[in-house]
Amino acid sequence: MDILKEDTIAAIATPFGTGGTGKIRISGPQAYQIGDKIFRSVKKGKKLADQKTYTAHYGKVVEPESEKMIDEVVAIMMRKPHSFTGENVLEFDCHGGMTPLRAVLDLSLKYGARLAEPGEFSQRAFLNGRIDLAQAEAIIEVINSKTEKSLDLAVDQLNGKLSEKVDQIKEEAVETLAHLEAAIDYPEDEIEGFSPSELGARFNYIKEEIEKLLKSSKQGKIYKEGLKTVIVGKPNVGKSSLLNYFLEEKRAIVTDIPGTTRDVIEEFVNLQGIPLKIIDTAGIRETSDAVEKIGVERTRKSAEKADLVLFMLDINQGITAEDREIYKLIKDKPLIVIVNKTDLPAVIEKEKIENEFSEHSVLWISLLEEEGLNELKDDILAEILDEEIDLDAEAVITQSRHRDALVKAEEAIERVIVSHETNMPYDFLTIDLKDCLDGLGKITGETVADDILDRIFNDFCLGK
Repeated sequence: MDILKEDTIAAIATPFGTGGTGKIRISGPQAYQIGDKIFRSVKKGKKLADQKTYTAHYGKVVEPESEKMIDEVVAIMMRKPHSFTGENVLEFDCHGGMTPLRAVLDLSLKYGARLAEPGEFSQRAFLNGRIDLAQAEAIIEVINSKTEKSLDLAVDQLNGKLSEKVDQIKEEAVETLAHLEAAIDYPEDEIEGFSPSELGARFNYIKEEIEKLLKSSKQGKIYKEGLKTVIVGKPNVGKSSLLNYFLEEKRAIVTDIPGTTRDVIEEFVNLQGIPLKIIDTAGIRETSDAVEKIGVERTRKSAEKADLVLFMLDINQGITAEDREIYKLIKDKPLIVIVNKTDLPAVIEKEKIENEFSEHSVLWISLLEEEGLNELKDDILAEILDEEIDLDAEAVITQSRHRDALVKAEEAIERVIVSHETNMPYDFLTIDLKDCLDGLGKITGETVADDILDRIFNDFCLGK
């Protein structure tokens, strides 16, 4: 995308498919002129270009050359700078369905607009100063939210919670940098509030605030992307029954026949606001069945990539050689050992199981009797949540791009601290402090290269 935009763009701004209504969005200097060419108000002679902002006008879209009606619409006006993009925006609320929407869009393009590129409306909002880059990225997070809690975090970012925190850190860094440069330019003057100890305190404050944001990134990633949770075990220990319990429906086939599940089954469930990507896998065992072998291999790969593994045992079978082989594959992963079928006679003492898997949490459940399942949910939450992080009070990092920028900012401020503690000249400190500011600026967009901007907005959908 070219960074400077003076043309007018248009796109369908609602999802593809049939619905009650659909929206065409037009943004740019010629939005209302294009609208007046194809829109006819029920009140004759009314021109969109003459109407006030935040008004809606009922009428129809027509082919100007023949005056043939294309669709019955409501035209909505949003004049600059009080619009999403900061430009003149016109939206046509049409009947849902791709045929009328494409027809209205085609007319908009025919009479002066250009088809918007993915994310171009949001990019214009950023370039026109309506939102910063972190807020722009939050738009996609709002759209893709999987739970109410992940939506809350996305809305916080959209409202500027992260940006305010980053700006607070930057303000301290800029003020400190100004002091340093003044001391370099006027070495004979004594600058108030600028003793070595006070300067060190400033640097440490910047580092601590960056670290707080970085600490939140693990939790933020979980709420945004979900936690890949894989259920593994030998055949017939209750893996599919556990998946069905989480989903509250019979999604996986459950039988007494070993090897029923031959492929991985993936579903998202909401566990107190955390989107868990639960993966039911084929039972791991030696088999001559070609199809089952493929399923077992996929199970192994899923376990390798898992964020959390639920390792299921059958108390009625005890610990078998197959169980021990499976455990070797997963023992270094975040792991909860689940002993199922406690409603049946145990063939092994609980103490022996706990001793064999003493490095991990061991939980006793009966899926048939629905016993121990609330404790299982609590164990999962305890395994993944950091109680020290208050997601409601603090800004939270949910994007890997933001985390990478913070890591670079942290590395830079650490170099500043080392230089300060070893009494290096102020010139060395200012170089690294500017690098720290550069990293922070990448989050909100002040120091992001044009090609990175293009890459970010190209990930958006058309019409957004």
